Amino acid sequence: MALVTLVNPNLMVQSRDRFTTGVVYMPIGLAYVASALREAGLEPQVIDAFAAAPRQARLEQGFLVLGLRPEEVIGELGVESRVLCIYANQVINHLSVVALIRACKRARPELAVVILENTQAVTAYSLQRVASDLFAEGADYLLSGEAERRVPLLVRGLVRGDSPASLCASLEGVCHRDHPTPVRPPAPIGALDTLPFPAWDLFPLENYWGLGFAHGPLSGKRYLPLLTSRGCPFACGFCVIPATNDRRWRGRSGENVVAEMAAMQARFGVDEFHIEDVNPTVSAARTRELCRAILDRRLRVTWKLVSGTKVETIRDEETVALMAEAGCRYISISPESGSEAVLEAMGKSFKREHAERIVKAMRDCGIRSQACFVLGYPGEGEADRDATRALLRRLTFLGVDEVALFIITPVPGAAIFDHFRGYASLSDLNFTPSWRQDYATLVRFRLKLYALFLWWKWLRYPGRVLWQGLNFLRRRFETKMEMIPYRAWVYARLERQARNGVTKGG
Repeated sequence: MALVTLVNPNLMVQSRDRFTTGVVYMPIGLAYVASALREAGLEPQVIDAFAAAPRQARLEQGFLVLGLRPEEVIGELGVESRVLCIYANQVINHLSVVALIRACKRARPELAVVILENTQAVTAYSLQRVASDLFAEGADYLLSGEAERRVPLLVRGLVRGDSPASLCASLEGVCHRDHPTPVRPPAPIGALDTLPFPAWDLFPLENYWGLGFAHGPLSGKRYLPLLTSRGCPFACGFCVIPATNDRRWRGRSGENVVAEMAAMQARFGVDEFHIEDVNPTVSAARTRELCRAILDRRLRVTWKLVSGTKVETIRDEETVALMAEAGCRYISISPESGSEAVLEAMGKSFKREHAERIVKAMRDCGIRSQACFVLGYPGEGEADRDATRALLRRLTFLGVDEVALFIITPVPGAAIFDHFRGYASLSDLNFTPSWRQDYATLVRFRLKLYALFLWWKWLRYPGRVLWQGLNFLRRRFETKMEMIPYRAWVYARLERQARNGVTKGG
């Protein structure tokens, strides 16, 4: 008998940009919550509204919405369920979260609706900054911060009939529509090794694998995400992580990470792992420990740092070589801007000479590399963008394999959130913010810079360009730039079907 149901919302794709939006993130935070509930003796029901039917598409408010309709989700709820927890996984999916709240309150008003925060993604958002909106839509409770320790306590309290006032007073980071400010802020979990591994058996993994693409470049048929650490010690002005993690970084031990790899390989036949940490290499000693643990156990796996890391925390060329020996095949780094003035405004440092050494080392060791940049930070001008272009050219000739160019959007919880106006919905706060007054200028620069990158790469590494084309054709992706055109093609086909009234399930 499942007293609690966990719901992952639909995936929303901006119709005008299938290349930058529509990134598939497996809900690892929710899988951790599911395992914590199971460990507490509260076996949950899990409904993944996206992955239950990832090719079922509809058009709503300028978005391609993938997955089950809200009424279908509510129809799947167990009759015994007393608590519905909705995972606010990405800010672009906010409209799906709202639709699920409304549908639940219409069909099952007796259920307590709890919204869970995603604390480990730069594409997520702070629930406290949007609390009034969520309560206005019908949410009963918000749970900010890492949820594993507190969700079982909250569920038991709700089943017992504890009052909202007592629950909010006893559980840090929990607030109710009648008590909208938490009595105590949530404390990040310190001892990450004590958490049970994610309960992936409750999720439709075959549907994720069947898509043929992921957040990171998908080289094989099966993969799983990993969180080897949480948080970040830095305070970048465009990022939500400082607000949701209190600038605290915590790492799991190498042995604990490798134990999870081995367990998932044995149970699901997975040998490709995508590390989704926001800054996995903060501790150079832990990075080396992880590599040695993989080598000592002779674990035949590949792993990729797909969410970006601060390149200065990759200590030296020897560390890169050790990572490659242990199976690392992809590293994303985040220079963000070539302009010192913009970096200073962001609150971010970047050591160019060190980055250049590490990029060359990755090239020499066979690790594919990505450089991520953000455009349109408040105060950025033409000279700043010229500096970004110059830095990208330098990194391209040194061997960086791909580039990602994001236009700044004000994520709720980030320091710059209040600097912007003009968006109609929180779902519009994605990395293609067409509502910005300067969007036309920024998107032209972005397209031109992508074209220049490909030209520079062709001049310096024509063989690599041809190889990436081959990877695209055979659908064994080593970089995101090989994979994203395929994903965009899939979304274009689903959008045509939606416009023609054709629906398709999982």
